[in-house]
Amino acid sequence: MIVEHPQQYAQGHAPMAMKVTDRALHFGDHLTVSFMRTLRVPDDDQEYPLPPGLGEYPVFRVDDFADRVPESWKKHGGVFIPMYQREAMWISLSTFWWRPVAIKIGIGTINAVTGTPWRPGLSADPQDYVVCPDQPWLDGINAGNGFIKQFVAMPLMHESAVARERSAQAGFGGIHLTLHAAKPGRFPDRPGACDYEECELLAPSQCEMRLGAGGRLRQKIYPDEHGLDTWDLANHARIYVHVANSAQFRDITGEDPPPTTVTADYYTRAGLPWFDLYDEGRGAVPVSDAVPAIESLWQVDHASGRPKRQGDRPLRVPGYQVVMIRPSALEAARTVTW
Repeated sequence: MIVEHPQQYAQGHAPMAMKVTDRALHFGDHLTVSFMRTLRVPDDDQEYPLPPGLGEYPVFRVDDFADRVPESWKKHGGVFIPMYQREAMWISLSTFWWRPVAIKIGIGTINAVTGTPWRPGLSADPQDYVVCPDQPWLDGINAGNGFIKQFVAMPLMHESAVARERSAQAGFGGIHLTLHAAKPGRFPDRPGACDYEECELLAPSQCEMRLGAGGRLRQKIYPDEHGLDTWDLANHARIYVHVANSAQFRDITGEDPPPTTVTADYYTRAGLPWFDLYDEGRGAVPVSDAVPAIESLWQVDHASGRPKRQGDRPLRVPGYQVVMIRPSALEAARTVTW
């Protein structure tokens, strides 16, 4: 299934073309965004390498199920994906090396790059967006110093949900994507010759869900090397990605959700790979000191007297199981068949 679905950001502005397929979103002629199933790392304040991709989530258009989706989804439209409570995910970004795109990513009403409330447009100080390439993935909310806090699904009204930590607004807890193409003439329309170093940078049914912050992963959000003036604010696309829990997904679609993933502990004991990206020479977008630290799900559970769950017990990942990925070999690098 391919559905043409241009989005308009402001009256009079030309939208970037968008297509929705069964397992991805496609923007313009080049950019593909998919949502990857993965392991949830322990929420124990330790630092973990990048978990694998265990396959893409299926993607469904809200309009195709308008008589069965929650009323709050109809306000934003867009698409939805199925997730179990406390299941983790990461966002995969892919485009041609000669056509960079600026991507602003929100979780509920929070900007995932800055941890601050969502604001329209793009900002360079602080940088509130990523650029693909070079950014191949985003696994969570920027925690500063080259780390992120993993995206984890939680009920909409859970007090640890990121949007409730940063905003009094309610009603949307999914993923908000806004994309901006470059201004005409900034990049070539087709690939030219490139040297090795340049090419190396290629790149319960009524309980609504949102994404919260989980365990810490080693992942950098790269500074924009092209500059804010590169991006065309008029040539854009915007979409909302809602999260449906397993019971809600069955009620809406009549289908069973994908089976649950294995635990991080079981996966590690099976000797399967974790990952790290060789980018030690790259900088990382900082988090403002004025932004309070985002509490993780376990931190809020602990403050509320809830016991530690099995998936939050410390995990040791042996060094020999961590595969180092070079930027020249990103495609399908984190995908593991289970």
